[in-house]
Amino acid sequence: MPAFTLYDLAKIIESRTSAKAEKSYTKSLLDAGMQRCVKKFGEESVEAVIAGMEGNRENLRNEAADVLYHLLVVLQAGGVQLQDVMDELQRRTAQSGIDEKASRAQ
Repeated sequence: MPAFTLYDLAKIIESRTSAKAEKSYTKSLLDAGMQRCVKKFGEESVEAVIAGMEGNRENLRNEAADVLYHLLVVLQAGGVQLQDVMDELQRRTAQSGIDEKASRAQ
């Protein structure tokens, strides 16, 4: 069985844009608009931080999954493709993190 990827999840989220909101949590988030999507992303991010601080690996794993899902929903709502984010990450890894941060400060 092939490994499940973020691209697979992004495709599922994109496919939910044509679903009915009463049948799809993803569609209900997208229909509620960007503010609702980013609010949920923020909530899940805080929960992941708490799980990390508590040192609970299982909870951290679960919350990290929620964070990734909700980030992809935010990207969908904002019209940003996952590949665009991956391209940006690849561009940034061509130099050290310190150099990359310094280039943004200019």
